[in-house]
Amino acid sequence: MAKTDGIDATQLKSFMDRIERLEEEMANIRNDIKEIFAEAKDYGYDPKIMKVMLRLQKLDEADRTELDELTDTYRTALNI
Repeated sequence: MAKTDGIDATQLKSFMDRIERLEEEMANIRNDIKEIFAEAKDYGYDPKIMKVMLRLQKLDEADRTELDELTDTYRTALNI
C-alpha cells in the first residue's frame, strides 16, 4: 500500500489490525471473567460483593480508609 494524502496506509492498516486483535482478546478475557463469577456463584459466593472487594483491593490504604469514613458518614446522615 502507498501513501494517500500523507497517510501511510500500510502503517494505518497495521495499527487497525493490532487494535482489532486486542479488542478480540479483551472480549475473550471479559467472557472468562464472567465465567469465573458464575462458577463462584455456584459455590455460594456473591459476585456483586466480589466485585466490590476487587475495587477495594485496588485502592491504597489511605483511599480505602477515606472511603470507609465517608460511607459511614453518609449512612449516618441517611439513617441506613
